[in-house]
Amino acid sequence: MLRPFSVPTRSLLQPLGQNMVLDRIFSGIQPTGTPHLGNYLGAIQNWVNLQEECSSVLYSIMDMHSLTMPKEPAVLRQNILDTTAAILACGIDPKKCFLFRQSLVPEHAELAWILGCLTNMPRLLRLPQWKMKRASQNNEGTVGLLTYPVLQAADILLYKSTHVPVGEDQVLHLELAQDIAQHFNKKYGEFFPVPKAILSTTKKIKSLRDPAVKMSKSDPQKLATVNIADSPDDIVLKFRKAVTDFTSEVTYDPAARPGVSNLVSIHAAVTGLSIEEVLQQSVGLDTAHYKMVVAESVIQKFAPIRSEIKKLQEDKSHLMKVLEDGAVKAKELAAPIYQEVRRLVGFQ
Repeated sequence: MLRPFSVPTRSLLQPLGQNMVLDRIFSGIQPTGTPHLGNYLGAIQNWVNLQEECSSVLYSIMDMHSLTMPKEPAVLRQNILDTTAAILACGIDPKKCFLFRQSLVPEHAELAWILGCLTNMPRLLRLPQWKMKRASQNNEGTVGLLTYPVLQAADILLYKSTHVPVGEDQVLHLELAQDIAQHFNKKYGEFFPVPKAILSTTKKIKSLRDPAVKMSKSDPQKLATVNIADSPDDIVLKFRKAVTDFTSEVTYDPAARPGVSNLVSIHAAVTGLSIEEVLQQSVGLDTAHYKMVVAESVIQKFAPIRSEIKKLQEDKSHLMKVLEDGAVKAKELAAPIYQEVRRLVGFQ
């Protein structure tokens, strides 16, 4: 039986940038189309840095995971290409990492079945993402929605990954992967490394319309989420309408002033400045003017990325080839590991 979830031990959590030995990194992103500001600052920007620091890096477009939330096939196909174009435009280099589509490597699903047989139901039912997403599906969550954390564990362990970049909301899922690896090792002998989390140092980016929740592509309020391919006019409008408060001074206090603090976090992240440096530069500005300063910083950050996305979207065959070539490399890495799993569990 897997142990109840708890806060992961410090030895399994490492902030990004801390000196560490990075043997193999795995991470993935669901194909929801063009990523938003929170995706970029919380994940993709870190991916670009990590591909320079580690010689074995795998990044996957998680199309199998995307089926947990119903989508039309044509929409999913386009989203896969748009997500690929966006992360390439952001600086992901297929020569420095394996970039591939999850479903092109069937060992992901096969290993997930084996690992699912080692995972108990109560553990999955306690995960907060199950409760939240089930509520969004009128409390009729699917089996896939319940068990996708096991597929996440398979995604990671299939390559004997040692490190996984994660946000705060994915820590419990990584802890599940850690526990499954330890349970497998106890039952069949030491085989899987226990993967460690690399925690992003970027503050979680919140909705511009409700700073109590994180920025999300699925937010029904169109002004809540800034997409990295948004036009300058759209970006200005969204920041102008961003929820703040009745105090005009620019300060950083996430508990007391979440809206303004979210703007400060965004400003710091896109400029590379510290919170303190941003506040120093903003002395004398009221929040209305400060919103436009942040909007302009975001526009400048994403202008070249937006241009590159458009260019890449015009060549679908190139995008598909990048994913197919990456899948061939990923499968070459995964196949011998999965064959050994088959031997250990008694399939051969």
